[in-house]
Amino acid sequence: MTRIYLDYNATTPLDSEVAEAMKPYLTDFFGNPSSTHWFGIQTKKAVEEARKQVANLINCKPDEIIFTSGGTESNNHAIKGIAFAYKTKGNHIITSAIEHPAVIEVCKYLEEKGFKISYIPVDDTGLVDVKQIENCITSQTILITIMHANNEVGTIQPISNIAEIAKKNRIIMHTDAAQSLGKIPVDIKELGVDLLSIAGHKIYAPKGTGALFIQRGINLDKLIHGASHEQNMRAGTENVLEIVGLGKACEIAKRDLSKNLIHMKKMRDLLFDGLREKIKEIKLNGHPENHLPNTLSISFPNIQANTLLSEIESIAASAGAACHSDSLNISPVLTAMNVPPELAMGTIRFSTGRFTSENEIEEVIKLVTDTVNRFKPSDTVELQTINKQKVIKLTHFTHGLGCACKLSPGELEKIVKDFPIPQDPNVLVATDSQDDAAVYKINKNIAIVQTVDFFTPIVDDPYYFGAIATANALSDIYAMGAKPLFALNIVGFPVNRLPMDVLKQILNGAQDKAKEAGISILGGHTIEDTELKYGMVVTGSIDPNKILKNSNAQVGDAIIITKPLGVGIISTALKRGLVNKKTEEYVIKIMSELNNRTAEIMDQFPVNACTDVTGFGLLGHLREMSISSKVDAEIYLDKVPVIPEAWEFATGNIIPGGTLNNLNHVSTIVEWDDNISEIARIILCDAQTSGGLLIAIPDDFTDQIIEKLLAKGIINTTKIGVFTREGEGKISVKK
Repeated sequence: MTRIYLDYNATTPLDSEVAEAMKPYLTDFFGNPSSTHWFGIQTKKAVEEARKQVANLINCKPDEIIFTSGGTESNNHAIKGIAFAYKTKGNHIITSAIEHPAVIEVCKYLEEKGFKISYIPVDDTGLVDVKQIENCITSQTILITIMHANNEVGTIQPISNIAEIAKKNRIIMHTDAAQSLGKIPVDIKELGVDLLSIAGHKIYAPKGTGALFIQRGINLDKLIHGASHEQNMRAGTENVLEIVGLGKACEIAKRDLSKNLIHMKKMRDLLFDGLREKIKEIKLNGHPENHLPNTLSISFPNIQANTLLSEIESIAASAGAACHSDSLNISPVLTAMNVPPELAMGTIRFSTGRFTSENEIEEVIKLVTDTVNRFKPSDTVELQTINKQKVIKLTHFTHGLGCACKLSPGELEKIVKDFPIPQDPNVLVATDSQDDAAVYKINKNIAIVQTVDFFTPIVDDPYYFGAIATANALSDIYAMGAKPLFALNIVGFPVNRLPMDVLKQILNGAQDKAKEAGISILGGHTIEDTELKYGMVVTGSIDPNKILKNSNAQVGDAIIITKPLGVGIISTALKRGLVNKKTEEYVIKIMSELNNRTAEIMDQFPVNACTDVTGFGLLGHLREMSISSKVDAEIYLDKVPVIPEAWEFATGNIIPGGTLNNLNHVSTIVEWDDNISEIARIILCDAQTSGGLLIAIPDDFTDQIIEKLLAKGIINTTKIGVFTREGEGKISVKK
């Protein structure tokens, strides 16, 4: 597969000249620049030469440059540094609604510390109104921070005009120039700013290096304390290797600015004109004239950006800001620009660079056009041309993953609570309970249990997706203490995106798993959908007197779980190609495993309550049980079984959105010990697919039931806590 990189606004490759300049400082020159011997002098010279190179690019004095770890640190130092250094003069800061998180989050932090922040709106091109900024100024205003150019849509702000207003009112002016540097002229004298942030990895320098321009006479509180490095402004031994790289990158950026600007703009315009010619309904986002020469933000109607990007996986581009490429939330930038939701959800940012070629652009135009056309209603689609990959990876055909793509539990509860409670006396379990199945009494000996579950691909292999979906759908039946009778398929299939053989493989996996459960699939319902979805309606039977509800947990009951946590996190890593084969096979085995053996053992014990752990995570489902039973619970982190790799991926921020929704949902009911880390909290809320059963049983029977479950091969069965007292359903999580 030929891969094409059009995500230069996210990061740039390391320039070969930069790499060559860095090499001696990787091998030969290793001294501490603060040392006065020969070894230190060599690296000191290199740092000061780099300082001159950075200063030369933006037309300032070398002593006005301090080196940082990147654009984020530069923004933090500039904004916090001014806020705390000048707080006796005022506490008001002005910024825009479309700043990078490295500015917005700093401002939110300062709001918590008592500062007042004005977020200036933008028009539908992403441009701030200079007059509005001026009208916002008060006697307490100490800083205006407006980005030079927006990272998502490329709109260039009138910084010199804003700086002039700031100067007239004796207000300090900062701009984040991470995206503009190296693409358009950035001259301190012309901009008139007091502070300017630079990010090395946006200008073909290495990641982890940057700089902050601080005009002479501007005082900043320190962000990092220690020795007197960087003019006593930024403590820490200088990162000589990367500072040298940044300096060389700035030298090249100045030398080749005109040539690079022309090339990037040519590639950008070629891409836009080609797409606009073939896809008439696309919409350009950003200012039509005042925009970066390399940035192209396009909205594609009637298709979600993540879905489109999954289809054109050989092309590197971003759905909104690169930092949020897996999020389905509308970009704050597009929201601020009043882009309609149906267009915002289909927005892709392409960004060209020095190494972008015409051949690549022509290939992108073809790939994108062919893919978009496949999503249009048509009777002429040639199925044999669909997806020519030798191996189809289902996780690349969805923006959600398994049960992690459920609606936010909090939002769902708001809707369901308004539904009328059924008055039919034969309805034994309905929407007014916290259970995941409905139960209807046929006679005194038999009740019908029915549940439905479906979701998007959780693994790449179609056969195992079908098997896992089936195991997941059956799980609610087993959790009620019932026996499954039969099932019906629910299918949403993208006939324009996947060959029908994929559906055959999914159904084969489902059939084999249903056979293992001892039931038949009797038909179902299929629709054409732009995104693959599969699941089942399952019908079971139970003695009306033996229903295991969420609402019957008792004080003193042990809390037992039968499968490990972490499959939501690992599935997210799987989609990104980060999971090794052994872990993938293990996770598939866990999710494919039926809960029938567990149900058989439970039938031999006085189990009080049971639920399965799926989309709402361990704590979300325990919350349902504790609230409906009106008992408080206590669980112990160290007792909860977790797939080891889940810790690794969660630490690397590989976390499904549904998991974060779950963490927020349980925040009002869970009390965490102080020593429970954020990563541990996330794992306890991880959205599971075909997870284990959560069992409430009198503690006297704990050892016996665990022994029998282990003997049956349910090897992850563990007591993780206990229901402690009558209450409101509070959950205490202890180490």
